[in-house]
Amino acid sequence: MSINNGQIIILYGDTDIISMADSTITVDDIEDELFKIERIRDILVRRESELRYMMDDIQLCKEITRLKKDLQKLVSIPDKDKSNEDKQKEEELLQQIHKLVETRDFLVDDVEFERLREREEDKEMADFLQAKLSKASSKKTNAIKERKMTSRAQQTSAPFVAKTGLTLLKECCGFTCSIM
Repeated sequence: MSINNGQIIILYGDTDIISMADSTITVDDIEDELFKIERIRDILVRRESELRYMMDDIQLCKEITRLKKDLQKLVSIPDKDKSNEDKQKEEELLQQIHKLVETRDFLVDDVEFERLREREEDKEMADFLQAKLSKASSKKTNAIKERKMTSRAQQTSAPFVAKTGLTLLKECCGFTCSIM
């Protein structure tokens, strides 16, 4: 393996394989960035799901409101003045409203289930990040000890210290992240 103009060249048999990675980037850096991207994707998928639930809820509420207005018009007619068609329409409206209310109840149950699932995922992620933070912290401590032991000339090119899990989270989703 050699480094040429910032590219990593890996010699494999007679063939040179040139990595696209910059020589200053480490495998840990790449893994950290991939982790941040995956976390952002998860946050966006959650938000999309929340927005879809909200849209469904708004549509159901609008439809229920419309049907209730129609029903109110029919209910305001005295029973003796209602035709059989009015009575049938009233019954149909009640059934439609009941069906929509049940659908909305299922939607609310789904939202609650998603929230509980996301809370569990957040807990698992927090545990993972805590473990990663502890590991990164010990690496940082070791790097600082190594840096103190190096000569003055070697200190000018200080080794790269991987970012901690907490820093990754702050860069990932800011202070609005539910884990923080």
